[in-house]
Amino acid sequence: MNELSLSGGWKLYYYPEHESTAETPDELYALGLTPIKATVPGNVELDLMGAGLTQDPYYGLNSLDYRKYEFYSWWFERVFNIPEFYEGSETVLRFDGIDTFGTVFINGKKIGETSNMLIPFEFDISPFLEYGTENTILVHLSSTVNKARNMEFPVGSFIWDTVGDEFPAVRKPSHMFGWDITPRLVSAGLWRDVTIFTRKKTYIKEVYYSTFHCDEFNASVTARYRFKTDDPFIEGFSVKIKAVCGDESWESETPCTFVSGNAVLNIDNPKLWWPVHYGPQNLCRMTFTLLRHGEVLDVREENFGIRMVKLLRSYDNGGEFKFLINNVPIMVKGVNWVPVDCLHSRDRERMPRALELLKDSGCNMVRMWGGNVYEHDDFFDFCDKHGILVWQDFSMACAVYDQRDDFCKQIEEEVAAVAKRLRNHPSLVLWAGDNEIDLVYRVNRNSPEYSRYNRITREIIPRALSMFDPYREYVPSSPVVENADDDLNMPEQHNWGPRDYFKGEFHKNCSARFIGETGYHGCPAVSSLKKFILPEELWPFDESSRSWKLHNSDYLPARRRGYDRNALMFRQVKTLFGFIPEEIDEAVLASQISQAEAVKFLIENTRIQKWQRTGILWWNLIDGWPQTSDSVVDYFYEKKLAYYYIKRVQQPLLMIIGEPDSWLHRVCLSNDSGRAFDVSYTITDFDNNCIIASGKAFVPVNENIDLPPIPCIPGEQKLYLLEWEVEGVKYGNHYAAGYVPMDYIKYLQWLDAIKKLPEPFELTAHL
Repeated sequence: MNELSLSGGWKLYYYPEHESTAETPDELYALGLTPIKATVPGNVELDLMGAGLTQDPYYGLNSLDYRKYEFYSWWFERVFNIPEFYEGSETVLRFDGIDTFGTVFINGKKIGETSNMLIPFEFDISPFLEYGTENTILVHLSSTVNKARNMEFPVGSFIWDTVGDEFPAVRKPSHMFGWDITPRLVSAGLWRDVTIFTRKKTYIKEVYYSTFHCDEFNASVTARYRFKTDDPFIEGFSVKIKAVCGDESWESETPCTFVSGNAVLNIDNPKLWWPVHYGPQNLCRMTFTLLRHGEVLDVREENFGIRMVKLLRSYDNGGEFKFLINNVPIMVKGVNWVPVDCLHSRDRERMPRALELLKDSGCNMVRMWGGNVYEHDDFFDFCDKHGILVWQDFSMACAVYDQRDDFCKQIEEEVAAVAKRLRNHPSLVLWAGDNEIDLVYRVNRNSPEYSRYNRITREIIPRALSMFDPYREYVPSSPVVENADDDLNMPEQHNWGPRDYFKGEFHKNCSARFIGETGYHGCPAVSSLKKFILPEELWPFDESSRSWKLHNSDYLPARRRGYDRNALMFRQVKTLFGFIPEEIDEAVLASQISQAEAVKFLIENTRIQKWQRTGILWWNLIDGWPQTSDSVVDYFYEKKLAYYYIKRVQQPLLMIIGEPDSWLHRVCLSNDSGRAFDVSYTITDFDNNCIIASGKAFVPVNENIDLPPIPCIPGEQKLYLLEWEVEGVKYGNHYAAGYVPMDYIKYLQWLDAIKKLPEPFELTAHL
């Protein structure tokens, strides 16, 4: 295969759509516009900024200035050479990401259209090319907002708690129209790579691997395949599968009687793929070869992990929501993944640092939130390698979407494209139909039964998955509420509630078996605030500040929360400490302490209830633009205090002190791993400088054990330092006891001691 990249420099023409209706290259050139430089992959906002026509949308109030560009047309132009030796082959133009309503021209001739930002598009351009000389490509991107406003919207549609009502009609990520974590930047552009490549007349179209059975003794891996050929009789074809894992390999060859079929590879003593801390992340290098009369025609290579996945889900006896990998229950500790950048052409450059944070924080699962794009293959390769389970929402959130045939057909095509791209990744364990749309039906229709009429998640998506990825778990929504009773006590829940004190009644009485979302606000570092808040509004904080409001994304009247998130953040500080410090440095630190203790408690309160509760996915890791939020790392990669606390409480072997009950604190050793441990431990009363408990214990595989409880005076404010030792290595955690308001000065003394605790447990050192 020959490949030519069209990424890099392009020209960009643009104009308000109401001033021109140019629909062809000739009509565009007749306008006499002067183009600016554009970069592919890119976003038009970045091109405008690069030309000096606009200011950074992430600073101050600048994002508001981009509203007018939502109504523009954009034409991208590039001249390229096609080598003569391409002639005679099928030559394909591929857009990995095109935002959104596009018309593509080669040498002045229309070759195709696009209408979905979220999936790739390919066009056979062989008949339109001039070989051995220059060719011109033009891509016309129409205004998404204008396209949407000319569509018919069903009057039964309902948008829950968001800024823009356009997004359910178009296939762009919903966050781009304004969300509680992102600004309104509707954008346009060629946001992923553009390539031209040739294909042979006979080639492999797709290969789908699945594990039909596996245990420590043997495994059965099946490959469903399809190829294309111009051979008139499909005669003499065969496919060969070879799997290499470490120093072992297995292979089989199967004759073909048609262009699609099924091949099986039986493996003795397989090396299984496991989530992090439960076993090694063994990846087999799979080579799939298409042959005819023994001659190799095409080869496809990729990684695959041998593993089985089961989600136990029910509403009986309080419900269940538990993941099993290779028949082993997994205690999930993870995070919700939101856009790493609101301008998605920058996703890939931000991805490596964000992924290292994901791994370093100790997550064993990541939920890909349904208001986002589908991430690049690099993301899933990383999760495969490091044993991080992936829960993937389809890109729909918080709205009743169009149920008519045309829209449903578009969703079905999207599901097919996404499933075919991602289905061979062992880290991918769950598809979810959407984010919170069952809740939207429940609130808007006042009955959980209405979600059953959402044919997108009850009919269209499962039907598509049954054809393109039938061997993976699926849930219709997160959370699913169709069979829940009126108080919404479903097994998987999004726990937000009143966002008051994190140890208040809402969290204390939570009935969730699995928490799919929960979080707490924390202010970014002062150095980060100065990069996006206007200097004259920086401090003291004022609820009327436009830049503070804009950068917590709750700034438009359409938002119906009834509170300002910045004010909420500082109320949470006042709840914890009884006051808000006057100096900005102290106020920010107090906010970060509040968030850190909150998320720490939510994770520990999940782990201490193992297996009554089976997982928690907190919200969220890193911001996609500069803002105040629930993230634990801000847009500029500055870690908040919560990041360090989370890293401690997500280590696989953890010592936890529970809340006071009957004058006692429960003490627990929680082991979320694939091996057992002999542990020695101590508990120190920091304020009285004395050890109050010590001992030795054996912790079985993947279980909790209770240690002797410690006495307490409920409400007494003191710091307990927990330390334990495994095979000569020490680890640590802490517990801040007492009722609110806490003594802020005392907590600062505690913080110095907390920072000196041993670093989090690294299980890899003990495997």
